[in-house]
Amino acid sequence: MNRSAWVIREHGVIGSPRLESLPLGSLPNGFVRITLKSLSLNHLDLWTTLGLPGIQLPLPVILGSDGSGVIEEICSSESLPFGLTVGSSVMIAPGLSCGSCFDCQSGNDMLCKSYKVMGHLTNGTASTILDVPIHNLLPIPSGWTFEEAAAFPLVFLTAWEMLVEKARLGFGETVLIWGGGSGIGTAAIQLTRMLGAKSIVVVGDDQKAVKCWDLGATHVLNRNRENIAERIKELTHKKGVDVVFEHTGPATWTTSMMACRRGGRIVTCGSTTGTDVALNLRSLFARQIVIQGSYMGKRSNFFKLLACLESGISNPPFRPIIDKVFDFKDYPAAQLYLESGQHFGKVICRVTNSSVIN
Repeated sequence: MNRSAWVIREHGVIGSPRLESLPLGSLPNGFVRITLKSLSLNHLDLWTTLGLPGIQLPLPVILGSDGSGVIEEICSSESLPFGLTVGSSVMIAPGLSCGSCFDCQSGNDMLCKSYKVMGHLTNGTASTILDVPIHNLLPIPSGWTFEEAAAFPLVFLTAWEMLVEKARLGFGETVLIWGGGSGIGTAAIQLTRMLGAKSIVVVGDDQKAVKCWDLGATHVLNRNRENIAERIKELTHKKGVDVVFEHTGPATWTTSMMACRRGGRIVTCGSTTGTDVALNLRSLFARQIVIQGSYMGKRSNFFKLLACLESGISNPPFRPIIDKVFDFKDYPAAQLYLESGQHFGKVICRVTNSSVIN
């Protein structure tokens, strides 16, 4: 039995992964076999395709960190969580860890030395059939589509880790959110509102600004026609923001430092515009700013997110935002669309009968 998968055998330009037919082996112990229904793209897919300077990625690799599908097979000796069984619909937690080290046992699995994100350091979800560890299965919330389920795990886990675990965002505090139209930006806007905080969101055009307001942003700024630093001074009465939600890097870093109040927190999870930034140490220590890096998040926080949904089932506090859905066979076009920055929310690939290599 074979599966169709988007594979990188060597690094290349965005849109260069190849669709291949790959044989399926026997199902390992502790795993389930899933038929993919949808996957969502992340900038990590683009960076893995291009290659990262100074980092040796294992090739070949199947791309994709997020996905949703249907359980097709389990080992006879295994039991599944959440009442799941063959035929159940699930979404996939993208982080893999050893499960036995101190960090894993203490609930900080993302600090595990062997921690890997699917589709980057190990095979991922861009495959019509895939084998997934049992502890990476998550139930799909009631009323969600496969596309929404695929759009949820990576960005909402990362945003929760940044805002709740790292920044300790408090009720009434103000957050500066860069890239409000990105997948993680749309997640951050909704979580900030749910936590009772205020947001100043930065986007690149007025259409995205309107959509951010619809998600609950308190203020939205257009970086192409407003001085962001000056506007933040006005909006915060020269105090600055309590938290900066950073994921872009050099293009925004100086403004992030200027916008952060004395004793404020900057949390960063990405480097979309580059990896090196200038840092004024005197400004850092004199203003007592805390800078924290954040990578993915604790797997246990998925259950906190799902509990938030269950508590507001009649009026959900957040929902994944889908911008555009491609067919699985058009994955390269989806990569190019993500790179273009036109999207608001997540870019999805849906598996159909025509997606499979015969």
